[in-house]
Amino acid sequence: MLAAYQNELIQFQTEAATFDLYRENLILRRATERSLQVTIEICLDIGRRVAAIEGFRYPENNRDVFFVLAEEEIISKELLAVMLALAGFRNFIVHQYARVDDFRVYEILRENLEDFDDFAKAVADHLQQIESGSEEG
Repeated sequence: MLAAYQNELIQFQTEAATFDLYRENLILRRATERSLQVTIEICLDIGRRVAAIEGFRYPENNRDVFFVLAEEEIISKELLAVMLALAGFRNFIVHQYARVDDFRVYEILRENLEDFDDFAKAVADHLQQIESGSEEG
């Protein structure tokens, strides 16, 4: 599911070749906001699931999901900072939707999509290590 939303965002990135093209297209703006929101929520859900499966401490809130993953060295401190910023962005577009800054959304669309790949790879690497460890034992 994460890959499907990432592919949508890549398509939106192509359609929004410039900020002016992005700003002028209401449907593209709303689709981008929603796809970013859901993509971040998928990362949160994945993080919660990994924490539950592994028996890590229970995350107290959305941001804490990423702290738990960093504490357990599943994601790096650098990726933690990025994911915390994205979680904050998600909260903003969900709760402050009337004040969404179109340029900020455009920046995330242009500059942060690879962060979702980094997150997915970090989790996949961790799960692969678990699987390899269980095959050895």
